[in-house]
Amino acid sequence: MKKERVKLTAAEKSELFAEGVITVVLLLLLNLSIIILVNLTILRDKNLINGIYFLKETITIYGGRHLWSWQHTFLLLMGAGDLLVLYWRLIRRYHQMQLRHVISELHYIAQGHFDHCISFKVKTDLQKVIDSINSLVDSTVTAINEEKAIEQSKDELISNVSHDIRTPLTSIIGYLGLLKTGVSDPADQQKYLDIAYTKAEQMKSLAHDLLEYTTLKSTTTKLNLSPLHIFSMLEQVAAGFEFEAQNKNIEFQIEVRPKDLTIQADPEKLVRVYNNLIANALKYGTGASQIKLIANLVNDNEVELRVENNGAKIPQASLKKIFERFYRVETSRNTQTGGTGLGLSITKSIVDLHHGKIRCESNDNWTSFIIQLPLDLKNGKTIG
Repeated sequence: MKKERVKLTAAEKSELFAEGVITVVLLLLLNLSIIILVNLTILRDKNLINGIYFLKETITIYGGRHLWSWQHTFLLLMGAGDLLVLYWRLIRRYHQMQLRHVISELHYIAQGHFDHCISFKVKTDLQKVIDSINSLVDSTVTAINEEKAIEQSKDELISNVSHDIRTPLTSIIGYLGLLKTGVSDPADQQKYLDIAYTKAEQMKSLAHDLLEYTTLKSTTTKLNLSPLHIFSMLEQVAAGFEFEAQNKNIEFQIEVRPKDLTIQADPEKLVRVYNNLIANALKYGTGASQIKLIANLVNDNEVELRVENNGAKIPQASLKKIFERFYRVETSRNTQTGGTGLGLSITKSIVDLHHGKIRCESNDNWTSFIIQLPLDLKNGKTIG
């Protein structure tokens, strides 16, 4: 936004004009007094008159011309001084008016209009004050927006947690109520107990994920960094999902370049990242036959970790929200698989703690979760 100079009101213009008129009148009176005093002083002293005449006759300027009479020279000097005084008075008054405008703008901001900035500019040091005020306003607006976002986030968190707890809890109460009233068929009793137990496990999983998510978001969370051999870790992680993968006819493929790639990381938290991503692929990668665990050394400072599956494509609209807490690509499918909607949010929080980045890409062939991590976090090398 282009800033303009302060626009004076009609009253202020009148005030400035009155200031000029009063100043001119006072200067004229002062000049008249000085002229009278000087004339009286010179006329009383003949030696001074003769000295002035002698200087005028002896001092010549360009072309052999003599100076004007001393009266004319004196009047010119006095006129120049008057103009300087008039300019100084008017510009001082104008700066006072600018200051009044700034104070008025401050009062307007103080009344609660925190998104209002001072839109005019000045050519004095007052501009530094205006710039500081505008910077303060911008910071205040940013802080207010952040506070609103935090409050909204808290409300959404409470709403989502309440919903996700209420759903299995309602089922548990319902089936326990049936058992309480008495069910004659032992097969039905066992069925109701199994359902209630499954729902209780979902609540436990949600409580665990929620606690882990809030812990990772805490500013006091620390990483326990140590050398981590990537290939060995990936082998152990894949072994943990081998039975479930075989039941779904999914094959793991591990690729690490170089084979002895080692990074500084928190092993426990990085394993949780892989557990979340692999579990996500097994649950939602419909039709997948392969899950690839890939690690590549990009350069001396960075490593890239990838978890890929050739299952169902994730819609483009969902890719931007996939790391948001409680976000589910397909609500009905997620309900069936029992996901809490926090797994990928936890994954992103862990990657953020390692000063890394994570993104998701998906097409008709592969869905890839790509992680960029610093090779040696202890040396302060981070991903830009």
